[in-house]
Amino acid sequence: MSDLIPLAQAHCLPRTHEHRLGQARIAELMPQVPGWELAEEGRALVRTFRFKDYHRTMAFVNALAWIAHREDHHPDLGVHYDRCVVRFSTHDAGGLSENDFICAARAAALLED
Repeated sequence: MSDLIPLAQAHCLPRTHEHRLGQARIAELMPQVPGWELAEEGRALVRTFRFKDYHRTMAFVNALAWIAHREDHHPDLGVHYDRCVVRFSTHDAGGLSENDFICAARAAALLED
């Protein structure tokens, strides 16, 4: 992925190219996904999105599912009445890949005005 393209506009790399990111690259990418936190000793990105009601929560979940399907990179989701906990990690890489950051930025972009 080129650093000149904003993460929210980039597309995931094919699965055969996924590589676990080192700590230096993760540190470079974290400022591009505000609101996300590192979890599981740096092997996952997690964020809780909050909503007014179940309908808005489900609208977000469905939009995120469409993005995940299109990018072929799927998060773990915890869906609740007024929130959705989203967790990205690349299981095949054993940690974070650039695809996780791309999809995290795309998820956040769903709520931007």
